[in-house]
Amino acid sequence: MTSSPSSPAGHLVIIGGAEDRTESKSILQRFVDLAGHGKVLVITAASTEPEEMWKTYREAFGELGVQDCEHVKILTREDADQAALAAKVEAAGGVFMTGGDQKRLLALLGGTELCKTMRNAYAEQGLCVGGTSAGASALSEHMLSRSAADVHPEREAACLGVGLGFVADAVIDQHFSERQRLGRLLAAVAHNPKLVGVGIDENTALVVHGGRGLEVVGDGAVTLMDGRDMGFDFLEREDGSALQLADVRVHLLPASARHFPDDQAPSQNVSPRIRDLVSGLCKVQTL
Repeated sequence: MTSSPSSPAGHLVIIGGAEDRTESKSILQRFVDLAGHGKVLVITAASTEPEEMWKTYREAFGELGVQDCEHVKILTREDADQAALAAKVEAAGGVFMTGGDQKRLLALLGGTELCKTMRNAYAEQGLCVGGTSAGASALSEHMLSRSAADVHPEREAACLGVGLGFVADAVIDQHFSERQRLGRLLAAVAHNPKLVGVGIDENTALVVHGGRGLEVVGDGAVTLMDGRDMGFDFLEREDGSALQLADVRVHLLPASARHFPDDQAPSQNVSPRIRDLVSGLCKVQTL
């Protein structure tokens, strides 16, 4: 299902975690703006402390002027299949998924009516979907479900599972620079070189504007890994040994970077490779 001119695609605010929630709150402000200052639903399913997480975001969004903010507390998959909840998503301006454990989030949301409604509303009704930390990793079609903390890419350093599917052909990692996750994202791309590796720093967000373009907001940067021409010895290596990788292209998008593939203005004079990657990341996922 793709967007139509009469109901433009929405936005994704993919946050690397530890976003400012007490001072300027610039990333959360961007989310609120893109949600049209409408109703915001906060999903805490990734967290084992949902009430504390809800309290934090209720206060932050309230300070940003959100008057209609509701906690979506999901403890079972049956909770995520309720028709009344789907109706709330369809009427909302934004849905925000907090941090925690992305495996827990997928176990509760994956394939449910809530997930399907969120994707439909993003593609067709202009819904803004935000996710931070685990909520960010879950937004891609392929998700890091298990990983090691080693600095170097190893054969078993990353295990990929199925994500919520808002971003096709990508795998997203968070707390990227702060937790030295270059190695595990390289290992994830080595598992499937067709995927774009997306590493997002803390207090940084990759904002995807439907099928139109993207921008980076916050204090850090977004790292894109392109392994389509990569040479590697993944199949020959034993578990626990470092991989040999060649011809991996790494692109760094700093805060304030903006890329809109259809914009031919001089300010968008970037390499065809980045333009191609951006086009792929902005593709509205088919249901």
